[in-house]
Amino acid sequence: MSDPTRPRGPKIIAVANQKGGVGKTTTTINLGAALAEAGQKVLIIDLDPQGNASTGLGIDASDRELTTYELLLEEIDLSEVVQETAFDNLLIVPATVDLSSADMELIATEKRSFLLHDALRQTAMDDYAIDYILIDCPPSLNLLTVNAMVAAHSVLVPLQSEFFALEGLSQLMLTIREVRQTANPNLRIEGVVLTMFDARNNLSSQVEQDARDNLGALVFQTRIPRNVRVSEAPSYAVPVLQYDSASKGAQAYRDLARELMSNQTRAAA
Repeated sequence: MSDPTRPRGPKIIAVANQKGGVGKTTTTINLGAALAEAGQKVLIIDLDPQGNASTGLGIDASDRELTTYELLLEEIDLSEVVQETAFDNLLIVPATVDLSSADMELIATEKRSFLLHDALRQTAMDDYAIDYILIDCPPSLNLLTVNAMVAAHSVLVPLQSEFFALEGLSQLMLTIREVRQTANPNLRIEGVVLTMFDARNNLSSQVEQDARDNLGALVFQTRIPRNVRVSEAPSYAVPVLQYDSASKGAQAYRDLARELMSNQTRAAA
């Protein structure tokens, strides 16, 4: 069931946190894979110059001739940069290190904050029947991340279960507020998902309690555990759902996908 508060078409979610190493790309890949496994058609936009989402889904560097760089700065049609992956229902627009120069080049562009927004709303996308678009943002609050937020309906925030985890959220929330005020008034926070959670560790439990005390219902009930299978899967260029389907990490991302879809259904009711 679609959310009547957003335009017809795919639900667009920016996966963002300016802090590196919080599981942002891992969450993008595996949430996308879990949604695809549940029968949803998913497009991942790799907006990180490191291109880790592309690598993690098996897109070799030699196969990234057209990327998010061309999509944003050379007005290449989205249909030309979308690539199939080896996984049913899962597509990607890959990235390369070329994207690292995009921030400087975007400054000189008149509609610099709206380039991704416009690219994702081309009529050619209707042919793909996409249900979800997940945007893997770079670990910084730069123009690429702003483009993602302007294009998105919501922001999903991976939050590592470690000391000072909440402190970095204030700047992210401020950026979301500024985007709402200047470019995308309907942008909302999809939720905060605790990653690398260790139930045996008192610190993880304290971070969870602090997050729930401060953010309330914005925190997903699903927690992504610290799991060796999740860490190993990228080196085999597959989501953990394929690498070890029965692992705790794979099950957690399935749970997160179900919770995300359930939240969307409730919002539309």
